Amino acid sequence: MLFSTLPRKTKLAAAIITTLGIPLPVFSAAPTVADEDIEHIKVTSSFRSESLQHSASSITVLDSNLIQDEGGEHFEDLLHNVANLSWAGGSSRPKYFQIRGVGEQEEYQGAPNSSVGFVVDDIDLSGLGMTSSLYDIEQVEVLRGPQGTRFGANALAGMIYTTSNDPTDTREFGAEISGGQEDLFSYAGFASGPVDNSGDLLYRVSIQQHNENGFRDNDYLGSDDSNERDELTLRSKFRWFASDELQVDLALLYANFDNGYDAWTLDNNGFTTLTDQPGKDKQETTGGSLKLNWELNEFVDLVSISSAAHTNHRHAYDGDWANPEYWSALSCTDYYDENGNGDFTDQIPCQYDYTWDKQATRDTYTQEVRLLSTEQSRLFSGTTDWLTGLYIQRLEEDNDLESYYNGFPDLFLQSDYEATSIALFGQLDTQLNAAASLSLGLRVEQRDASYDDDGGDSFDPDETMWGGHITLNYLINERWQSYGKLARGYKAGGFNTGLPDDFSDNREFDSETLDNLEFGIKGYWPEQQVSVQAALFYMHRDDQQVEASTQDPNNPQRFFLYTANATNSDSYGLELETSWQATDNLTLYSSLGLLDTEFDDYVVTQADGSELDLSGRELAHSPNYQFSIGATWRNDEGWFANINLNGSDGYYYSDNHDQKADSYELLNARLGYEKEDWSVYLWGRNITDEKYGVRGFYFGNEPDQDWAPKLYERYGDPQQFGVTFRYHYL
Repeated sequence: MLFSTLPRKTKLAAAIITTLGIPLPVFSAAPTVADEDIEHIKVTSSFRSESLQHSASSITVLDSNLIQDEGGEHFEDLLHNVANLSWAGGSSRPKYFQIRGVGEQEEYQGAPNSSVGFVVDDIDLSGLGMTSSLYDIEQVEVLRGPQGTRFGANALAGMIYTTSNDPTDTREFGAEISGGQEDLFSYAGFASGPVDNSGDLLYRVSIQQHNENGFRDNDYLGSDDSNERDELTLRSKFRWFASDELQVDLALLYANFDNGYDAWTLDNNGFTTLTDQPGKDKQETTGGSLKLNWELNEFVDLVSISSAAHTNHRHAYDGDWANPEYWSALSCTDYYDENGNGDFTDQIPCQYDYTWDKQATRDTYTQEVRLLSTEQSRLFSGTTDWLTGLYIQRLEEDNDLESYYNGFPDLFLQSDYEATSIALFGQLDTQLNAAASLSLGLRVEQRDASYDDDGGDSFDPDETMWGGHITLNYLINERWQSYGKLARGYKAGGFNTGLPDDFSDNREFDSETLDNLEFGIKGYWPEQQVSVQAALFYMHRDDQQVEASTQDPNNPQRFFLYTANATNSDSYGLELETSWQATDNLTLYSSLGLLDTEFDDYVVTQADGSELDLSGRELAHSPNYQFSIGATWRNDEGWFANINLNGSDGYYYSDNHDQKADSYELLNARLGYEKEDWSVYLWGRNITDEKYGVRGFYFGNEPDQDWAPKLYERYGDPQQFGVTFRYHYL
């Protein structure tokens, strides 16, 4: 199905690539491809740090050069560079991600259970990805496919692993300020260097404050900031060279994203709202990690990673998307006469007022200890590296949900959730001969959880899961390598809360497994200054977990939200990226993701009560193609320009209905002047002002239309222009 539609669906991407002369195989986001630069790009999320060139996996690295060239302030700004990565826009910032069509779209009820992991400086923020400022970030690594050996249950689909800049052994500091349309004002700064003259203790601290009005005008309140972004990020890092054998790294994070949430309209105009009680989308996180790299002796190295994070998060919205005056001007059916009997004939002014508010506190603690072989302790005559380790995670979350309907309390629920995971893992990496190597990995995880709420639901699931990989890596020559990989990922089962009696079969759902077969090639042509990576994959999911919902016919403001197992699904596709140093001044880069997904057997009940057969249909948030293509130009006098175009095929919004987003293309540009210690840039995002959907719901939300189901869409950010000034002192 995918390849039969490829010429039609990738026509625009192919035309752009052909026009710029970029070879079709496309992959690394690095801006240059000299030999030393390729070796410099390190994948830090693996057990052992390795070069991107030699990693046997489909990985995109968004490094600090690309972040600076495209001017990304938040991970949302650079998502388009990652092949087969999507996000569901039901929050003020990307929080719910899909890799190769696998991942959550929302989390209104139930317990946290992520398919895509999200880690910042070894602090686990899976399911809490909105606090992902890019200021002073060294790189973002996106690992596609199950990471069963390395990360376990939170990485069924893959992992997003972010690393901030390390402390430097020389003193330096910098500052940045931006202003622009939509009341944009952002300032940031950092300082780094040795604490004293010994050089044994280094530090780095950074701060960023970002504000803008959120691109919405609330006509009812006469406000232009009901959807505002008010985002503060503080980071600090300390590196202590305790001895020749021991290095200690401490990372601290504080993020306070106090954002509004007023993004939905009844008429789908997208940017003019009518709510009287705009919502909030807030996340305040305090966290830290402590990492020890310790050469215990000549035979064993030890790595210990401890982390803790405390998060208060809140998501609230005005569910009727309007105000009392709006509704009272419309006519609704009077379902009851003065005696409370069914009438269905008279028309009266509508009354509809609904607010929903969930506040939660999450605490996450992790501890990982691993032992790694040295050159002296390799097995099988020195051909095999080994490692083994233990991982423990403790997650606690308390939720407080309340909603009001027409001035009366509607749904109130307080819940407590706890989960403890303990995993044992190991890996063997064997050099079979001068060209071939074999990697074997296994992880076994035990999860015990408990849930209680004041609505009477109580669950105590426990299960043992396992995952791993078998990878064969073949070095074609010193510049090219290929690999084949079979990996298994897993995700814990769980439970659904607040369901009526006729949903008793959906109280609990089973764990899910994902098998991934992948073939890849990586390499570069130094003469042509071109680097290439390509991956072809096939994925099979057993007992696939899907998100479903049904509107309560007796209380249409309410929904029964639950997770179910939809038998199986299959996916296959390609990820291609390249970078080309076309001249001494011009770098061209691009990415292309192709994806085809398909349910096996799955039938769902829609909001109007009818059944929808999704057997053989594509999965939600799984566009058939995504592309990005960019060019960066610098001359010797300091002038700079970057232009990038990215796009996506249309995709289904949900696995609970058949509504789709339209395809789109976004054009961004950045022009500047750069000196040794300062630079200034003029930039524009979504220059053509493309209107594109990032989330869609299909349900009844208009009582004057007898609650008839309708597609409601939330749109991505419109056109915006601004200016940035940056100062850096060494």
